[in-house]
Amino acid sequence: MTTTINNLKDQIVQLEREKWQDYPLASHYISEHYYDVSIAQESEGFQVAFTKKPFPVPYKKMPDDHDKLFQPWWDDVKAWGIIHEGQLIAAIETSIEGYSNRLRVTELWVDDAYRRQGIAYALMDKAVQRARNEQRRAVILETQSCNEGAISFYLKYGFSLIGFDACAYENNDIKRKEVRMEMGLFLEISE
Repeated sequence: MTTTINNLKDQIVQLEREKWQDYPLASHYISEHYYDVSIAQESEGFQVAFTKKPFPVPYKKMPDDHDKLFQPWWDDVKAWGIIHEGQLIAAIETSIEGYSNRLRVTELWVDDAYRRQGIAYALMDKAVQRARNEQRRAVILETQSCNEGAISFYLKYGFSLIGFDACAYENNDIKRKEVRMEMGLFLEISE
């Protein structure tokens, strides 16, 4: 009997740190477009623009050893995932930014065979539910200006651009077309 995607979404479980610490996520993507970032200083201030442009050749981000669950630098980490036939096929990890009362999504990953089937939405719902339960004012996350698919997903979910870092990864991030974008989803909190 084949497991339906709805059944998989119903199988989201909390992942225990002891079992999943340092579990590598094979995060990768191919992108046809990027957001070209331009910053101009003017007498009255600054002009910043993110303009969607096509790559001359599709950009391929290959898996690396940076994406792992339960890294020690995150505070109060909680993660959820789907384990199907003994394998982790999707996961979301969240961390608290106590000083700003925000919840940060530190990892969101879905195995290639299960993408575009609503699993990422169901996982993001878990993060938002945690934020609401803990009365956090926003859910925030980092993506890159060259990750067209992720940006599209976050925008559809309701996130918006809340900031950027033009030298987060290297001193020439703008030229490399890989600028760190901070996206956020603002939540109503009861007083």
